[in-house]
Amino acid sequence: GLEKVVKSKVGERVSLPCCHEIPSSESLQNYRVYWQKNTTEVVLAYAEGKKMPADKQYENRTEMNTSNLTLLISDVEILDNGSYQCIVQHRGSSQNPVVVCSEPLALFVTADFSKPNITAEVSSESCESTEMVVRCFSYGGFPKPKISGILNNKSVVWNATWVSESIHSPYNVTGELRLNVTREDSITCSVEYNGLSKSTSLLLKNTKMCIVPTVKPSYNVITASSIIVVVFLLAIALAGRYFLRHGKCSTFFKKQ
Repeated sequence: GLEKVVKSKVGERVSLPCCHEIPSSESLQNYRVYWQKNTTEVVLAYAEGKKMPADKQYENRTEMNTSNLTLLISDVEILDNGSYQCIVQHRGSSQNPVVVCSEPLALFVTADFSKPNITAEVSSESCESTEMVVRCFSYGGFPKPKISGILNNKSVVWNATWVSESIHSPYNVTGELRLNVTREDSITCSVEYNGLSKSTSLLLKNTKMCIVPTVKPSYNVITASSIIVVVFLLAIALAGRYFLRHGKCSTFFKKQ
């Protein structure tokens, strides 16, 4: 059948079920129980009721239920990720131990990623659009994540790089995009791992919106136009006075 999968997060306490339970009529003394990892490491072992030596990395972190043989691991680490096996032997009336069961199960360890951090850097700009380099960064998680992006409700593909010291180390992930922003764009970055995800959104704006006319009229222009207006108004006033006088005079001479 399919291998059983148990999921746990870093720092938690996890219990791994064994394939056999000791009946209440019997005791652990009649059994040998080996909990092993990747078929090479001894996680916990009991022989005839006595605890046997185990591998160093499991010391003081493991215990076993003596009736249902469940293995408890506390302070789970990324290193604990892997395949485990519970092997149970029974010593009956004949002195040769008989294997009752040996069944593998997988422990899938997750470490949470940080909330993604999005930064945008302007690389060039014109009135129509601003070219930006957008980066999304998230760190400290496990297993290797997927990074996805959404720009104005449409999915985009990040140019992604992953960094990890070893196969059992946390991952850092960086995504990079080059975008032409014309007015206002919304970018979302999501980091997905083991069915979990963390997301962040950022609003990108065209930093150089050019509206014509862009230059305010200078002080000299304002002064010059004011003088022209004043001169023009004076001219009209003087002309008016002249015509008024002239008109009055001509009527006066006619009467005489």
